[in-house]
Amino acid sequence: MIRNIFFFLFFYLGIILISILFIPTLFFSKRCVHFGGRLMGIWTRICLKLFLNVGITVKGLENIPCDKKYFVVCSHQSMFETFFLQTIFYSSVFILKKELMKIPLFGAYLKKMGCVSIDRDKISKENLGFTGLVEKVLDDKKNTLIIFPQGTRKDFKDRSKFKKGFTRIYKDFQISCLPIAINSGKTWPKSSFLKSNQSITISILKCLEPGQELEQFSTQVESLIYKELDLIN
Repeated sequence: MIRNIFFFLFFYLGIILISILFIPTLFFSKRCVHFGGRLMGIWTRICLKLFLNVGITVKGLENIPCDKKYFVVCSHQSMFETFFLQTIFYSSVFILKKELMKIPLFGAYLKKMGCVSIDRDKISKENLGFTGLVEKVLDDKKNTLIIFPQGTRKDFKDRSKFKKGFTRIYKDFQISCLPIAINSGKTWPKSSFLKSNQSITISILKCLEPGQELEQFSTQVESLIYKELDLIN
């Protein structure tokens, strides 16, 4: 309990301080904002280790393509991945729920980064009318598009079906897909205290090439991520 209090106190103070210090970057290149996001990811790692003795292991860095376009499909169990993935993919651009864009200052940073919002009250086909925004993100070779197909944070034991939006990106843009499994929910559960002396694993799986039939592709991505989560939990 005491460890959690100190963690959240210093974690949020750090996030707020970085947010304030980087206000001028809203008027400069979005790369400056991405640097601020990277600092938030580094600060997350420092706080987890310092106050809760939580280690972070990254597996499969060699699977990240360096010579072709791709997008990331990642499990979502806590807010950890929204911060820490920015330390792996420097120009991370997230597809996220519309409500996050309304958060004062933080929402302004998300817009500056080029993040694409989804209205969760609408069906996937209507939401993916934002194809033009996704295309704009992918046109910049420095960007890495990241989507959480579970839609929202889930319990680390949850194995519910993925939402289909990521398959439309795969089909419409004929782009490779990089699946990632993160077991952060076991340490940083939704609506609960964090657990100390644990480890969070980020497992980057092998890239899937474009051209598969959509149902097969969807099933394969879901199966790969859930099987990996079973292994690292």
